[in-house]
Amino acid sequence: MTDLDNPEPAFVAHLKGSGGPLKGWVVVDSLVDGLAMGGTRMTTGVTEEEVRGLARDMTHKFTLAGLRIGGAKAGIVASESDREETFRTFGRTVKPLLHGGVHLGIDMGVTPADRAVFFAEAGYDPRHRPGVPDMPIDWRTYYEPLIDCTGHGVGVAAVTAWEARHSGPARVVIQGFGAVGRAVAGFLEERGHVIVGVADIQGTVSAERLPVVDLVDVTDGFGRIDRSRLPLDVSVSDGPDAWLDVDADLLVLAAQKHALNAENAHRLRAGLVVEGGNISSSDEAREKVAASGALLVPGVIANVGGAASAALAVTRRVPFDLEAQARKAWVFDWVGDRVRHNTRDLLDIAAARSGDPLPQLLAARREELR
Repeated sequence: MTDLDNPEPAFVAHLKGSGGPLKGWVVVDSLVDGLAMGGTRMTTGVTEEEVRGLARDMTHKFTLAGLRIGGAKAGIVASESDREETFRTFGRTVKPLLHGGVHLGIDMGVTPADRAVFFAEAGYDPRHRPGVPDMPIDWRTYYEPLIDCTGHGVGVAAVTAWEARHSGPARVVIQGFGAVGRAVAGFLEERGHVIVGVADIQGTVSAERLPVVDLVDVTDGFGRIDRSRLPLDVSVSDGPDAWLDVDADLLVLAAQKHALNAENAHRLRAGLVVEGGNISSSDEAREKVAASGALLVPGVIANVGGAASAALAVTRRVPFDLEAQARKAWVFDWVGDRVRHNTRDLLDIAAARSGDPLPQLLAARREELR
């Protein structure tokens, strides 16, 4: 059973806390065969509207990837409360959903350690689900080696879109240098592209060629680059959105929501934009990008690696009998193939008609899932 065509979410749960204070939401945008999944986000400013949009994006990601699972998302309004107790309360509150087919993972502001807390409090173990074989390995053993799968998919989207229109290396700016941004930078550099700018929360660093390995070495676990350890030929700017001012062919957005928006989209220099994050561009920005003649590959195509990796396990598509390295390679190859296929089809539709090509591609994939 599926409700992919429903314009409204399947349901929205308002979280008030079971045995403790909590403010948040779980939005199940769609259910497919009784299943849905998505990450859990915790920020001070998260809203129900934001969670609804993220859940709809999850539906689109899984539809495009051809996975029989619906989209969901959880949002927790961060407070000064004890972090562990917050996630214990969250686990008790969402326990019926987790055991009822709604798998909730991690997203912005939530760590694997936090996930372990709310899984334990809910008594939830994704290895076991009625009606399907058990996973033969625990979730952490399966998922942690796949940390760079999202960046891999974003890199595949970028290379596929670039090579469809150009030959030779691209000059690349990466906005956001967390796990996804670092993985994309390494992926593109290995394939001969030149990283000329990287932005973190403190600003933008740029040069004619930024050595990715050296840059990663001076970056902490939160994606902050240590300016005191940069080579002398690197320029540093702390101006807002300075990454837009770096001369580049390709821009990868791998950080906050609406990084590209109505106020700054007119400054875009790159002819190709790839969204490596969730809702990286506002609707107004996307319209401006299209009007400028630039191409934008949306996050629902490019930013699917982490979500697909989890969904492949939940739906038991993964060949668990493979040894660990071969299993990892299988997942990376699967994600790369889906991203490449969707990127090429998006470009074909864009070349054949005006307007946003994504709705037509989504309609085609929905028919394939019926």
